[in-house]
Amino acid sequence: MTRYRLTIEYDGTPYTGWQSQREGTGVQDALSAALENLSGARAVFFGAGRTDTGVHARGQVAHLDIADDSAAWTPDKLMAGLNYHLKPQPVAVIAAAIAPDDFDARFSAIARHYQYRILARRAVPALDRQRVWFVPQKLDLAPMQAAAKQFIGKHDFTTFRSVQCQAKSPVKTLSQLDVAAHGDEIIVSASARSFLHNQVRSLVGALKHVGEGKWHVDEAGAALQACDRTLCPPVAPACGLTLMQVDYPPAVSP
Repeated sequence: MTRYRLTIEYDGTPYTGWQSQREGTGVQDALSAALENLSGARAVFFGAGRTDTGVHARGQVAHLDIADDSAAWTPDKLMAGLNYHLKPQPVAVIAAAIAPDDFDARFSAIARHYQYRILARRAVPALDRQRVWFVPQKLDLAPMQAAAKQFIGKHDFTTFRSVQCQAKSPVKTLSQLDVAAHGDEIIVSASARSFLHNQVRSLVGALKHVGEGKWHVDEAGAALQACDRTLCPPVAPACGLTLMQVDYPPAVSP
């Protein structure tokens, strides 16, 4: 078997997330179908992150194994062939390489980086309707930035994870949570080795709550310490979230 590593971008709007579904509506399903149409081979694409319904990716990483009798598939040919058979779906393989046999897109990762976009203005978005969270009023940036600092580090994030989260522990180490303004947009950048289900969107919902003046900065910190999911403000919608990049140790990086 030959193991390949792929970097993939996709518009998550028409998909029920990364994970394969019985109805064939996951991004995994689109990739598997493209491979079968290309080579007749069936393989599972194992992703670094199980993005939810409507969440996008610019730097999702996946690995797959193809039988050695298909060794004629160089990384460039595999990428070109998959992209041809993915059309017209909004999924594209943007890089491909042969990987070590022990490379695992999920378990070899040492960091994942997400970006969340909030558009805070009166006019509705015409071009980025499915790429941003539209908030029809200005948000106060400074308290959002102050609140974000309280979430950085190792914490029990029970308040900010989905009740459906299957992680064994609610404790995660958040290495980055930056809030920056770019014109009418507020960009939230989050980095960690791994995240809980809905953690980023829950934190963004809390930051928006602070920006609206519905929470003081210290109330955000108190909610974190309470470890009580019922204290979480409304979760930010999926459309504004994008998986930007996945990092690996130098030994397994391309």
